[in-house]
Amino acid sequence: MDMNIEEIKKASLELIEKAKAVYLTTIDLKGRPMTRALLNLRNKEQFPEYIPFFEKQEDKFSLFFSTNTSSTKVKHVKKNPAICVYFCDPDDFHGLMLGGDAELLYDRNLREALWLDGGEKYYPKGIDDPDYTVLKLAPSYARYYHHLQKVDFELGEDK
Repeated sequence: MDMNIEEIKKASLELIEKAKAVYLTTIDLKGRPMTRALLNLRNKEQFPEYIPFFEKQEDKFSLFFSTNTSSTKVKHVKKNPAICVYFCDPDDFHGLMLGGDAELLYDRNLREALWLDGGEKYYPKGIDDPDYTVLKLAPSYARYYHHLQKVDFELGEDK
């Protein structure tokens, strides 16, 4: 792989913006990893309404997920905020793993910005449903994969 780190970061962001799903791993209450697929709100084709929201983010690698406050992932993050997310294009052997500590956010403006049409199916009381939470990851590290090559890189405030 003859790419410099800036090219790798650019390719990583492109993968984030086209991956159909994102895989989230939390650590369960017994210390075991648990992975599940989530909607990728950064997918530009699937969710074009979120493009302005993500373009405004200072940290271009920041990720946001809507979830139920009562979900197991929220219970896991409360006990251990360490999470990992994975984006991939399996047809091209292309992947990106991002990791760090998650935050649980309840800010109404943020919840409104990330509200999905039809969200009442999951949150019957709408944007103000107490069972509606936003999970945020501002990753501190990454591993980029492409055609069996891998590159690790650090992220965060000083990177």
